[in-house]
Amino acid sequence: MPLPSPEDKEKAVQSMFTSIAPRYDLNNSLLSLGLHHRWKQIAVAGAGAAPGDRVLDLCSGTADLAILLGRKVGDRGCVVAMDLNEPMLREGQNKIRALSVGNVICLAGNAEALPFPDNTFQSVTVAFGLRNVGSLKPALDGILRVLRPGGKLVCLEFSTPGNPLLRGVYHLYSFYWIPWIATLISGDRTGTYRYLPASIRQFPDQETFRRKILETGFSDVSYRNLSGGIVAIHMGTKPVE
Repeated sequence: MPLPSPEDKEKAVQSMFTSIAPRYDLNNSLLSLGLHHRWKQIAVAGAGAAPGDRVLDLCSGTADLAILLGRKVGDRGCVVAMDLNEPMLREGQNKIRALSVGNVICLAGNAEALPFPDNTFQSVTVAFGLRNVGSLKPALDGILRVLRPGGKLVCLEFSTPGNPLLRGVYHLYSFYWIPWIATLISGDRTGTYRYLPASIRQFPDQETFRRKILETGFSDVSYRNLSGGIVAIHMGTKPVE
C-alpha cells in the first residue's frame, strides 16, 4: 500500500484511526500476542518518572502509557495524554475513568505544534506514534523544547529486526497476516492495517532514528531492541545548559 503524501498524511491517518478506535485495544493485544503490554511497561520504566513529576504522553491513543505513568507520578504529579484523534482519546478517557486514575488529563492536540511552554515536563513518552506524524522534525523539535533540562524522551516504536530470518518472518506476518485478521476483527475498510506495515517499513531503522534524535539536540541517545528488534525503545536527554 502506498503511503499518503506528507500533505495528505494527517487527514488520512486520522480517518483510519477514527474508524478502528472502538476495537483498537483488542486488535493490539491479538496482533502482538499480548506483547505490547510488556513493551509499554519497559518504556515506562525507562522514562524514570518519579512522584510529583509532570509527564507528557504524546500520541497517547487509548492512553495505555499515560495510565501506567499516572501510577508512577502519584497524586502530586500529572500526566498529559495528548493525541490528535479524539475518538481514540475518548477510548482512553473511558479507561482512565474506569481505573480511577485521577492525575491523567486527556488533551486533543497535534504532535507537530505542542501547546505547552518551554521546559514544562520531566519526561515525554511516545508509543507507536511518531511514525504517524506528518513530519518528524517539528515533532522532535517540539519535544526537546517542552522538556526541562535533564528531562528524558522515551520513544517506543516498531523497528527493523537485525536477524535476516526473523526479518523475513516478520515481513510476512506484518504484510499479510496483520491486515487480514485485523480488518476481519475491526470491520475497518479504510486500509488502516495495510497502512501499518507500510508505515513501519518507511520509518527510520534503529541507528538512523538515533542519529535524527541526536541531530535534534538531544544527548545520551541510545536504543534498546525488544523482541529481536521488532520494536525498539529510543531514549535521549535534553542537555542541561
